[in-house]
Amino acid sequence: MTSPESRTRRADAARNREQLLAVATRVFASADAETSMRAIAREAGVGIATLYRHFPTRESLVEAVYRDQVVRLTNGATELLADAAPAVALRRWMDLFGEWVAAKTGMLDTLLTVIESGTVAHARTRDELLTAISSILEAGRAAGDLRSDVTPEEVAAGLIGIFTVAHQPGNTVTADRLLDILLDGLRPPARPPAVSAPSGQPGSGS
Repeated sequence: MTSPESRTRRADAARNREQLLAVATRVFASADAETSMRAIAREAGVGIATLYRHFPTRESLVEAVYRDQVVRLTNGATELLADAAPAVALRRWMDLFGEWVAAKTGMLDTLLTVIESGTVAHARTRDELLTAISSILEAGRAAGDLRSDVTPEEVAAGLIGIFTVAHQPGNTVTADRLLDILLDGLRPPARPPAVSAPSGQPGSGS
């Protein structure tokens, strides 16, 4: 039987790991290039030995951050749909996608190495994200507040294009503005008001 002390240590270790993941994600997202493990430990307020105890290599940390972000995106679709209308849920999910893109900036070189090694299946990640988008689009079609002729691949391509453009040096167009425009384009066109037939004409009721 596990002792209370062992359970407490495991719970503390889990909390510390989650805290390190959160800090690493924030540091990666705010960096313009690869960030050192020592800088991440310092930002988290722990010694480098503590960081390495949870993540023995930089690759293991990057992989954990990447997988955590993907889980947040896939679970986020369901959670957002439970709390908001599909169009609103999609707009909030776009922000989550932007956070994922930003986090990759500060760990890109290592992430590419991890993907090339086969540790992270890029194709599987793509399928998971497309499934998340599809679930929101399907809910939107059923509710009538998202177009029925848009594919998940098209939405994903639009998001990637927006965040690529928005992060270009010297660009004055914000990602938020572009995302709002994209969402407007994903809404079904407004139906023109019905025109009543003149009195005495067919359909006037006379």
